[in-house]
Amino acid sequence: MAKKSLIQREKKRKKLEQKYHLIRRSLKKEISKVPSLSDKWEIHGKLQSLPRNSAPTRLHRRCFSTGRPRANFRDFGLSGHILREMVQACLLPGATRSSW
Repeated sequence: MAKKSLIQREKKRKKLEQKYHLIRRSLKKEISKVPSLSDKWEIHGKLQSLPRNSAPTRLHRRCFSTGRPRANFRDFGLSGHILREMVQACLLPGATRSSW
């Protein structure tokens, strides 16, 4: 189980990203439309003045049940070992263990 503080930090980042998503997107569109370099620098300064944790690249996927940050499967939102345990217990419909 991941530390509670790390999970809360990720939730805070997700909330900030959703809050500033429209502002960030509009500034990026504005940069691509403006022809002069000095105006682009001004808009870039506005973009940099947004909170650092509001950038979508700072988000990290975590396991839904344990909060583990590594080896996550996007389709299920679970880490590898939890996914394996759930498949063995037949808790995921349609998922089967590989055998050859």
